[in-house]
Amino acid sequence: MSSPVGLAVSGLGWIGRKHAELIRAHRDCHLLGLCDVDAARRSVAEQFDVPFYQNIEELLECEHPEAVIIATPNHTHAEIVESCAKWSVHVLIEKPIADTLSAAHRIQHVAHEAGIQVLVGHHRRHSPLIQETRSIVNSGELGRLVGVSMMWALLKPAEYFEVDWRCTRPGGGPSFINLIHELDTLRFICGEIGQVCALSGSSIRQLDVEDSLSITLSFNNGAMGSVFASDTAASPWSYEATTAENPYYFHADQNCYHFFGTTGSLAFPRMELWRYVNESHASWQHPMTMSRHEVMPTDPLERQLEHFCKVIRDQEEPIIDAREGAQSLAVALAVLESIQQQTPVEIPEA
Repeated sequence: MSSPVGLAVSGLGWIGRKHAELIRAHRDCHLLGLCDVDAARRSVAEQFDVPFYQNIEELLECEHPEAVIIATPNHTHAEIVESCAKWSVHVLIEKPIADTLSAAHRIQHVAHEAGIQVLVGHHRRHSPLIQETRSIVNSGELGRLVGVSMMWALLKPAEYFEVDWRCTRPGGGPSFINLIHELDTLRFICGEIGQVCALSGSSIRQLDVEDSLSITLSFNNGAMGSVFASDTAASPWSYEATTAENPYYFHADQNCYHFFGTTGSLAFPRMELWRYVNESHASWQHPMTMSRHEVMPTDPLERQLEHFCKVIRDQEEPIIDAREGAQSLAVALAVLESIQQQTPVEIPEA
């Protein structure tokens, strides 16, 4: 059997600590050290009984990890990847890959030159529900994809906005913090997005960033899409609430995504597939029937870690590499540009 993969985590906010917990619990991983610029986070390392560093270079030199999980602010990602590349250390970068496309391209270049693997932490791609949905859409079970409607509406507590960067550009607002997940999911399931047109409002909280927005999308395959998103709505219709993947959120047995095809439609995450009873009598006056695809739930973050270990061992290719991560970033940046310019925006190839 292979020896456990030696991993370190840089950035000890909530998601960084979650990664540390998953590494510690996984039999194929070994947690070598933790890093954060904030000295107060030393207590986290003490809880895990591993060395603590405030400088990633020192951690790399002293602990020699095979890979580092980067869970620091977006604007620091490229610099940390450069440090890891010097030591031929692979990286898992929390989403988004960076704060700008130029920084994302810098990561791509550095990783290619150093020969290191980059996995971007769009962990929903590892969800069995998302993967089954992608399989259904791509199999033609819905016929040709016509469109998709996505809702992401929930109520963030007031204390969430006591953190300054969440209330200002460039990193704040649901477009960049939350919808980067939804946009990447749409690309993964439905194909490349060619154009976005977005409007936003901030009338509820009156912050410098949006609290609600509406996006119209066109896919390169001809399908259309719509997204309504709000972090100030008392609603059960969000990915977090409906999938029950994160016990932190209230669970609502509802759907939040709908995929429409020429011969059937699918409601997610209840995986309700609607088709005509008789395919030779398919039109609005004829009856439809609903069946459900049963999917065994597992934690996408656990599956992401397992995948990362296989990537490090050259057993699998990254499910979302630096180029793919940059393309999802390009879509999110186009949404922000469309909001600012109040005009449709074409998505560049990252």
